[in-house]
Amino acid sequence: MSHYHAVVWLDHTEAHVIHFSRDDVQTFTAHASDKHPHLHHKRGSVGSGHRAEDAQYFGEVVKLLGGAQEILVTGPGSAKLELVKYAHKHAAALVDKIMGVESADHPTDGQIVAHARRYFDAKDKMLDQGGHR
Repeated sequence: MSHYHAVVWLDHTEAHVIHFSRDDVQTFTAHASDKHPHLHHKRGSVGSGHRAEDAQYFGEVVKLLGGAQEILVTGPGSAKLELVKYAHKHAAALVDKIMGVESADHPTDGQIVAHARRYFDAKDKMLDQGGHR
């Protein structure tokens, strides 16, 4: 995995990690250890009603992002933010490589790559215009 850019789309059950360059795309998938991530909290019961962090799942996603220098994190719910929080605690070197976090429904892998290419092209143009490169 020697691509400069990567995008990850994830929810609480699976992650699509895609490394890409202008001419190449490599796709990897990670699956959560719990295939049924929804927790139903009943009134009067003990506990927060929130599922514990799936460290094994997020750890696998972090490994799959290895080698990327700029990363876009996308997904439909809170898993994308939980991944960033996990990175802050367990993979500090990855944090500075995360260029953005965006909501995205359930696109195809092709749509994910197309969006990431537009995202990084726009980011690069903004940096070129601002003289920050």
